[in-house]
Amino acid sequence: MPFRIRPDADFTKSFREAAAGELQAARDVIEQRPEGTHQAIHAFRKNLKKVRSLYRLVAADARKFQKQENERLREMARSLSAIRDAEALIETVRYLKSHAPAPEEASSLDRIAAILETRRNWMTEAEAGIEAKLRETLEALKHALWALDDISFPSSPNKAAKLLANGWKRTAAKAHQALEACHGEASDSAFHELRKRTQDYRAHHGLLSPLWPSAMKAKRAAAKELVDRLGHVHDLSVLSDLVEAEPQLFTRSDDLAHLLDAIIRRQQEDRRLALAQAEEIFADSPDEEARRVELLWSSLRK
Repeated sequence: MPFRIRPDADFTKSFREAAAGELQAARDVIEQRPEGTHQAIHAFRKNLKKVRSLYRLVAADARKFQKQENERLREMARSLSAIRDAEALIETVRYLKSHAPAPEEASSLDRIAAILETRRNWMTEAEAGIEAKLRETLEALKHALWALDDISFPSSPNKAAKLLANGWKRTAAKAHQALEACHGEASDSAFHELRKRTQDYRAHHGLLSPLWPSAMKAKRAAAKELVDRLGHVHDLSVLSDLVEAEPQLFTRSDDLAHLLDAIIRRQQEDRRLALAQAEEIFADSPDEEARRVELLWSSLRK
């Protein structure tokens, strides 16, 4: 089921269908695990991020529901984060290798990736309760699906248009604030906040793509590129933190030196590129974008 809210459908029904589609997809991938547990958890977390973005879009008109369900979905994702985070570190080292300027650095990064694979495998074996956590997750997803029966919105098209415009404005405004915080001597958390707000922005372009398919598709693609780049920025910070927290993992000093050089070099470049991308993506004002959404929704309802 497409992750969409259509202006030619009842708003409450369309909202419930969009959320239920992602929640059911999350259940299916945890139950079936077609590509193994690691990838299932990754796909599941992506489904939940989309639903949480949807709920943020209507937060002002469904505060209690949004707060309750956002907490439920956040806790589900957090309970399964450790193994996925360990997998992400391996992917990050492979990403660094793809940009390695010399064979010596590439070889060092290969050895470090192997160390992190061993670490991930050990964590998986040590995580004796993973199956129990997955069963608890399936139960929580069932309750998240049931909760959709309790949410409803006014049937008036004009009220739906204003609701969506206000939600869009909040999303865009938060993204602008996050972008502003990333200039100068910005912290890792500032770039991570920009990533989260861009994820919402991208999800909202997907949700409302029927309003203006070609423009929404192009903006959504640009936002995905930015989310991916900011994801690398975040993962590089996590990898740097691991080096500091678990230095005993890295037994060869030359490999560690290559790793730290690669992290610093790549993070600086990715931050620079991310800021340039973000300035272009968020060039329009939140008010202007919100007015456009309201007008498009209203015109397509006539």
